[in-house]
Amino acid sequence: MFVWLCVIIRIVANPLSNVFQKTLTQRAADPLFIICATHGLLSLACAVAWPCLPASLPTADRYHEFWTNLSISAVLAVAGNTLLVQALKRADLSVLGPLNAYKPVVSLVPGLILLGELPGHLALGGIALIVAASVCLTEPRIHGSRIAPIARLVKDHGVQYRLAALILAAAEAVFLKAANRAATPLVTFMAWSMMGFATSLVAGGVLMGGQWLRSGVAGLFGFGRTQYPLLALSTGLMQSCTIVALGAMHVGSALALFQISTVISVFLGHRFFNEGQLYRRLIGGIVMTFGAILIILNEAH
Repeated sequence: MFVWLCVIIRIVANPLSNVFQKTLTQRAADPLFIICATHGLLSLACAVAWPCLPASLPTADRYHEFWTNLSISAVLAVAGNTLLVQALKRADLSVLGPLNAYKPVVSLVPGLILLGELPGHLALGGIALIVAASVCLTEPRIHGSRIAPIARLVKDHGVQYRLAALILAAAEAVFLKAANRAATPLVTFMAWSMMGFATSLVAGGVLMGGQWLRSGVAGLFGFGRTQYPLLALSTGLMQSCTIVALGAMHVGSALALFQISTVISVFLGHRFFNEGQLYRRLIGGIVMTFGAILIILNEAH
C-alpha cells in the first residue's frame, strides 16, 4: 500500500515541479542555478533532519558500490535536469510532458545496437503509437507550409533539450536503483540530494564563474523566495517516492505508471501558462502513454 501511495505522489509531484521550474525560467533564472538551489535546499533539509531519522549508512562491503553508483546517478541527474529546465524555458509544458513517453523507446536502443535484440510486436506497436500521436503535440499543418508536423516537433530546440534530458534520466534511473540496493531509500535520497548540490555547484562555478552564483542567490531571496522552496518540496517528494518505487518494482513497470503524469502536465500547462490546443495535446498524451505501456509490456515478456 505504501509503495502505491509513493507512485501516486510521484505522478503528481513531477509535473508540479516542472511548473515551478518553468515559472522560475520566466523570471530569467539560470537553469543550472535552479537545479543547484533545489539540491541545496534539499541538502539543508536533510542535514537538519539527519539526527532525528533512523538512517543507516551502507555496510563496508557495499560502501564502494553505493557511492560509485550514486555519484554517477547524481551527475546524470544534474545534467539531465538542467537540460529539462532549458527545455521548459523554450517550449510548452503540455508538449514536453507527453514526450516522456519516448523514454521506453530510448531503452530499446542499447539492446538493438549492442545485443542485436529486435523489438517484438507489442514494442513495434507502441513505437508506432508514440510517433503517430506526437503529431498532436504540434499545431496542425499551416497552409502553404511544407514542413511536416513531426519535423517541426524535432526541430524545436525545446524538444531537442527534452529528448536529451530524457536519455540521461533513463540512465540515471538504472544507477539510482543500483545505489538503492546497497542502502536504504532514505540514505539514498539524502546522499543524492547532497551529491547533486556539490555537482551542480562545481559545474556552475567552472562553467559560469562567481557572477552566476551571486545573481542566482539574489533571485533566490528575491522573486524566487516562494517558488524555490515549493520546487524543492515537490522535487524532494518526487525523488524520494521514485527511489521507493524503484526499490519495490521493476524499472519498466515503474516507468509505465509514471507516464500517467503526462495528462497532468497537459492540464497544468493550460492552467498556469495559457498553453493552447488542450484537447489535441491531451489526446496525444494519452495515446503516447498507452504506446509506452505496450513497449514495457513487451519487455516484461
